[in-house]
Amino acid sequence: MANLIILALLRDRPMHGYEIQQMIQTSRMDEWANLLSGSIYYALNKMEQEGLIRAEAEERTGARLRKIYAITEKGEELLGRLVRESLTLMPHSVKSDFSVGLNWIETIPREEALGLLERNLRQVEETLEHWRRGKEIKSGYGLSPIALASFDNAMAILEQDILFIKKIMNLLGQS
Repeated sequence: MANLIILALLRDRPMHGYEIQQMIQTSRMDEWANLLSGSIYYALNKMEQEGLIRAEAEERTGARLRKIYAITEKGEELLGRLVRESLTLMPHSVKSDFSVGLNWIETIPREEALGLLERNLRQVEETLEHWRRGKEIKSGYGLSPIALASFDNAMAILEQDILFIKKIMNLLGQS
């Protein structure tokens, strides 16, 4: 995933690693793409070694020397392959550590389980509100219909997760 995102950003224009990191964090892409800051620099170094990107220039900021990277033709080809590959994947996985834990929920006291589920519910509700605000803010900049559809899909999944957690809490409360 890191390669896809970094190559796509560099396709827009050459950048240094910190700028890439800032763009990912500012757009909140790191929240839904499971991309850690450290993996950005690792990916940049590896992609440079593989000839997918090149250091186009260097910029000195104080004692620090920053490489400004640009995508190569080989990187453009990989980007196309990665986009094609990603479009064949399921949009969301049904694998869930939460569901695995539910199988053994009876191993902890019911009140504790309900408290943990309540905390989880609040987190999912806060995340949903965060996505709603993000959609509203980014709509002001003009989101594409595909980006809007992605926001709507993510929010629908979060709404479904809220219903699911509430259902588990009700079932646990009835026991």
